[in-house]
Amino acid sequence: MAWRVPGRLEVFGTHTDYAGGDVLVCAIDRGVTVEAREVAGTEPVLIAGSDAAKSGVVIHPAAPTPYPPGHWGRYLQTVADRLTANFGPLRPAELRFTAELPLASGMSSSSALVVAAALALADLNGFSQTDAWTLANPDRLQLAGYLACVENGKSWGALAGALGVGTLGGSEDHTAMLCGQADRLSQYRFDPLSLVQTVTFPADWAFVVAVSGVRAEKTAAALADYNRASLATAEVLRRWQEATGRQDPSLAAALRVDAERLTAVVADSPALARRLAHFVVESTELVPAAAQAFAQADRTAVAEAAARSHRAAADLLGNQVPQTNALADLAHALGAPAASFGAGFGGSVWALVSTGEAEAFAAEWLDGYRARFPELSDASVLVTRPGPAASRLD
Repeated sequence: MAWRVPGRLEVFGTHTDYAGGDVLVCAIDRGVTVEAREVAGTEPVLIAGSDAAKSGVVIHPAAPTPYPPGHWGRYLQTVADRLTANFGPLRPAELRFTAELPLASGMSSSSALVVAAALALADLNGFSQTDAWTLANPDRLQLAGYLACVENGKSWGALAGALGVGTLGGSEDHTAMLCGQADRLSQYRFDPLSLVQTVTFPADWAFVVAVSGVRAEKTAAALADYNRASLATAEVLRRWQEATGRQDPSLAAALRVDAERLTAVVADSPALARRLAHFVVESTELVPAAAQAFAQADRTAVAEAAARSHRAAADLLGNQVPQTNALADLAHALGAPAASFGAGFGGSVWALVSTGEAEAFAAEWLDGYRARFPELSDASVLVTRPGPAASRLD
C-alpha cells in the first residue's frame, strides 16, 4: 500500500498556529510518497529507505534511537514510538520514500515524512480501522492535530504524549497536508481548531517559490531559534495566566479576552512585546486581509499584505536571514508580491506572478539571487499552485 502526502505553502501566518492563531495555507502539487509492505519476522522492526537520503535506516520501536535530532531516521523513530505507545505493537515492515520536495526548504518536508509514515503504518497495522483511532481522530482536521502532537510530543486527548522530534510547533503543516484543496487557499484557526474559510486561488496566478539554499533544518542553532519563538509565546501566556488567574489555553484566547491587559503584561520586556506584536499583526490583521485579497483577486492588496508580513517577520519575529530578505527585495524589484514563509532562519520565499510569466520570472529571480550569493549552489526555484490533500494510492 502507498500514500502520497503534499508539502505545504504557508502564504500568511508564520509562527501563529501554536499560539492558537490564524493561518492562510495550501497544500502544493509536490510532496512525499511512501510505499509500505509487511515483511517476515517476529520483531517489530522497520526498515526504511529514501531517494533523498544516502543510506537507509533501521527502526526498533520503543528502543533508544541512534539517529541525532534532524536526521530523517529520528522522525521515523518518533512516529513508530508514538503509534506503539498509543495503539500497540507494530508489525515488521519495509518503507520506501520518494520525495519531490526540496529538503529543509520551509515547505515542511519533515512533517510530510511524519504524516506519510504515520498514515502508512496506521493502515498497514489496522490501527486506522479501530474504534480507538476513530474516537481520537474522527475527521482529517482532528487527525492533523494528533499527528502534530506525534511530532511535538504533546498528548492528544486520551493519547499520552511522548518524546517528539524536538520542535515545539503546531499543526499548521499537518492540517494543510491532510485538508488542503486543489486551487484553493484555506484559512484555519487553531484555538478553537476550525476551518474559517476557503478562497479560490485565481486560475491565472501562480506561486513561484525560491529556495534560498540556507537550509531551514530544525537542528542545532536553527532548532534553538525556532523554539525560542515558541517559548516566548509560552512565556507571554504564562504571564497572562499569572496576572489574571485565568487558564486561557492560548495567546489567541487571551487576546480575545482583553488585548490591552495582555499587552500590559509584557510591557517590561521588549523581546516579549515584539513577539506579541508580531502575533497580533500576523494573525488578526494580515491573514484575514490576505484571504479577502485573494478572494477578490486583488494583487495590489496581496502585495501590501505580503510586504507587511515580511517586514514584521524581520523586525518583530527576527526569523529572517540576509538571503531571504534579498529574495524578497529581488522579487519586488521584478514587480512581484513576495514574502518569506515557514519557520524562518533560512528556507524559502514565495512570489505571486501571472501563470504565463511564471517560468521566465523564476529564471530571472534565480539568476539575480545567484549573482548575489554565488556560494549557495543549492538555491533553486519551482512553480506551483494549491494542490490536493494527502491521498492513499492503492
